[in-house]
Amino acid sequence: MATIIKNIGLLATPTGVIAQSGDAQGAIQLIPDTYIAVKDGVIEEVGKAGSSRDWQGGEADTVVDAQGLLVTPGLVDAHTHLLFAGWRQRELALKLQGMSYLDILAQGGGILHTVEKTRAASLEELLDQGMKSLDIMLAHGTTTCEVKSGYGLTTEAELKSLRAVRQLGRQHVVDVVPTFMGAHAIPVEYKGRSTEYVRLLCEEMIPLVAEERLAEFCDVFCETGVFTVEESREILECGKRCGLLPKIHAEEITALGGAELAGKVRATSAEHLIHADDNGLDAMAAANVIAVLLPGTSFYLGEAFARAKDMIDRGIAVAVASDFNPGSCPNESLQIPMNIACLKYRLTPEQVLTAATLNGAAAINRSGSTGSIELGKLGDIVIWNAPDLNFLFYHWGVNLVKTVVKRGKRVVG
Repeated sequence: MATIIKNIGLLATPTGVIAQSGDAQGAIQLIPDTYIAVKDGVIEEVGKAGSSRDWQGGEADTVVDAQGLLVTPGLVDAHTHLLFAGWRQRELALKLQGMSYLDILAQGGGILHTVEKTRAASLEELLDQGMKSLDIMLAHGTTTCEVKSGYGLTTEAELKSLRAVRQLGRQHVVDVVPTFMGAHAIPVEYKGRSTEYVRLLCEEMIPLVAEERLAEFCDVFCETGVFTVEESREILECGKRCGLLPKIHAEEITALGGAELAGKVRATSAEHLIHADDNGLDAMAAANVIAVLLPGTSFYLGEAFARAKDMIDRGIAVAVASDFNPGSCPNESLQIPMNIACLKYRLTPEQVLTAATLNGAAAINRSGSTGSIELGKLGDIVIWNAPDLNFLFYHWGVNLVKTVVKRGKRVVG
């Protein structure tokens, strides 16, 4: 099957098969008056002229007219918690009264409320919620996303969640990358006994997840009141021995040393990093750890914003993701975090586009196949109701997607 996207006013895309850092993060291609040919789901040609008649691959089965608008790669959301039951809208009032995230967690709310609901939900109920969220994400331009477990916190519930993630990947057009995050919180039945829960993770959960090949990554919430640096290292090293690549939630609420740990275990990515210090950033830079930043969470929680420009200046590749979850960022659209990254991190539109496409793909080991519009990569493409890249960040808070093409097939618009 062949698809032509013609009459592209401006094609904006990063290039390459690895994460881009430093000056390269903002060095994207801007190609006016072009077209894209996709055959059997893969980009076969990016034309330099203004007409698809130049394509040498034969007749197209589908022709999509971009009508002179902006075209970019499909968005890659490298950090989500979309597999859950139990929204937490009642916590909004508590936040407005001044209660912190950790205060709510200490009272049995936060993650633990969603854990209770997720444990009680059937696999079919989790699938239904997940499919609805993926539909929303796709409508807003996301064509690939990571999905973390972590709302089960028992062996049975974590396996159930990851099996649901696997089904999502089989049933939905959005490509789904699974991450095991049984180390998302200390469950209530292990309160005061974190050592025993870490033992359960390492001796039972992680080996079973690896045996069923239910996840590619292992993540841990390294934070005050959750998992210490030492516990986090034990969990991540166990994951590595079982074939799961390490990721880490680091320095979201307090500066604990998670960013330095990311460098020591050579994590694929460290995520949040709101309070990361110079030592942590230096360790990440030395180990080529990708920074997955979540500006929507800073906005929603009224927290500080991560030092994105410092990270780029230090040679750290920066990705921007949604952190979609029911507590600290209940929003499936990656467009809004992209807007916030531009306005609050003071990153350029070019840097943010790379952060939400190629670098996001690299953070989940998909940059060889997606994240840019280049020959041989998947035909994951968005046509925007925008004349240029700046408009995408200037006209914020609305869905500017006109059309989404996934693996060469028109799926939205």
